[in-house]
Amino acid sequence: MNKMEKIYARDIYGQTLLELGKKHKDLVVLDADLSGSTRTVFFGREFPERFFNFGVAEQNMMATAAGLASSGKVVFASTFAMFAAVRALDQVRNSICYNNFNVKIVATHGGITVGEDGASHQALEDINIFRAIPNMKIIVPADGPQTKEAIITAYQTPGPFYVRLGRSKSSTISNQGDFIFGKGQIIEQGKDLAIVTCGIMVNESLIASKMLKEKGISATVVNLHTIKPIDDDLLVSIAKKHKKILVCEEHQTTGGLFSAVSEVLIQKCPTQVKPIGIEDEFGQSGSPQELMDFYGLSANNIAEKAQEFLRQ
Repeated sequence: MNKMEKIYARDIYGQTLLELGKKHKDLVVLDADLSGSTRTVFFGREFPERFFNFGVAEQNMMATAAGLASSGKVVFASTFAMFAAVRALDQVRNSICYNNFNVKIVATHGGITVGEDGASHQALEDINIFRAIPNMKIIVPADGPQTKEAIITAYQTPGPFYVRLGRSKSSTISNQGDFIFGKGQIIEQGKDLAIVTCGIMVNESLIASKMLKEKGISATVVNLHTIKPIDDDLLVSIAKKHKKILVCEEHQTTGGLFSAVSEVLIQKCPTQVKPIGIEDEFGQSGSPQELMDFYGLSANNIAEKAQEFLRQ
């Protein structure tokens, strides 16, 4: 694991938008009064004629994104994950996805690590919601560099995208290999069990893997950054080599990564799968680390659950 300084994935998003904007005149960016937080402000300063701030009007933003896409633009629309997935759901489903428009929803502040803003701002259902909508594609990058690859991929790939980013700084993950949309990455190889994960939970899982190694347990760690379309072939391959799979996510276990993995394996290669995530609860106010510990998402808990799973 790389010891590089932690960085904001949303900073990388803003910088990548700026780079793409210099090369592609068809790219326009929309935000809903949060451009400082989402970092779309970088693009807005450089290309004010292609940047539109809608204020606290996420539904209008998504409807306008659909209209711009219908005229040939590639639209990036950003706000917090809670507002993109819940407040603007009608427009995302009926205006964007139904028409398979070229709108890329890049939401920041996803998951429990939004922290002190509390339950009203902690999107824990967003992947569940967007997984259920036809034509939507979903990426949850593990770190800053992978965020750049995800944004470039979203621009280059036709149709709606949901890219979920966090609020806090994240560690840069080494040994990921090339980013390929729709294909997961095996970061560590082990034999005792597999840990399938995404987003910031990749780093937590790698730390847990190191803890397990000290106890004589070797774990395969899989970064399943693309949740839709999911990498069926990789999951089946993992299931054939491991009798137990632990799925870790910063999201409700209902409808998220755990559900996606289970849906594949129950049909193609039944095996034991257990979740680590939010168990049908709302979040609450607290520091990111306090919340990770409280909801059992930290590396220590992953290592403990893995050992308990292996004993069963």
